[in-house]
Amino acid sequence: MSGIIALSTRFGRSWPTVRGRWVCRSRPMRSTAWIGGLFGAPDELRRRLAEMAEQMQGAQRVAWADNAIRLAVELTEWNRRVNLTALTDPLDVARKHFLDSLSVLSACDVPHNARLIDVGSGAGFPGLPLRIARPDLRVTLLEASRKKCDFLRHAIEALELDGVAIVNARAEEAGRDPSHREGYAVAAARAVAETATLVEYLLPFVQVGGMALALKSGQAAAEVARAEAAVAALGGRVQRSVPVEVPGLDDRRVVVIVEKVAPTPDKYPRRAGMPAKRPIG
Repeated sequence: MSGIIALSTRFGRSWPTVRGRWVCRSRPMRSTAWIGGLFGAPDELRRRLAEMAEQMQGAQRVAWADNAIRLAVELTEWNRRVNLTALTDPLDVARKHFLDSLSVLSACDVPHNARLIDVGSGAGFPGLPLRIARPDLRVTLLEASRKKCDFLRHAIEALELDGVAIVNARAEEAGRDPSHREGYAVAAARAVAETATLVEYLLPFVQVGGMALALKSGQAAAEVARAEAAVAALGGRVQRSVPVEVPGLDDRRVVVIVEKVAPTPDKYPRRAGMPAKRPIG
């Protein structure tokens, strides 16, 4: 499919591509000692990450806090020249983006060695935190912005992460690509879009028996109810909405879990812009 570029960092293996492939070269892991000079001693951040790790199901604790701090600092530095996030403090980035992303692991059991796609990844959330916490996952970051994909490449190389692919495309395009359609056990997104719109982005990527995860803020019950027709039309079934608590955040968070119970009809996803403009139902 034209316009889709897959960028792979899976050393020694080929990920599905449409046009071209980029392979990151390994380099020595940098010490984390330099981080403290940028925004003060990271002890508070480490403590919060450790608290969150205790709540995570299956999270790997070896070096993941250091990687979280490094990701937060890399993002803050890049944000000075590319608009990646409204947050400017690495502690806020780690707490509001990293810890919020990991709430997925407290809401549901993500299968071991699962193939997961992060739809509309932006600066890498929730995909990168999930890959850091769960090294067994094979993660694809789907992002339409080329500049954000440039940051994702940089972050993956800086953190020396393998098992991560970057796809520069819109969800409506990639969802029709045979390399990605119904090829994932899990599709996840953190977004402000209505649930009816999100499921049209997510469910085409999910294999039957897998699940779509929508990370939402605020009260999601009414929104999920409005999305029931869209979920059914796309081959899904709402399993449950799980309230989650994120250390340091007062506002309500919910993970909406949608099972994939039947193949998505060929007519979905619709052309670019239609899921947001005219949600199903």
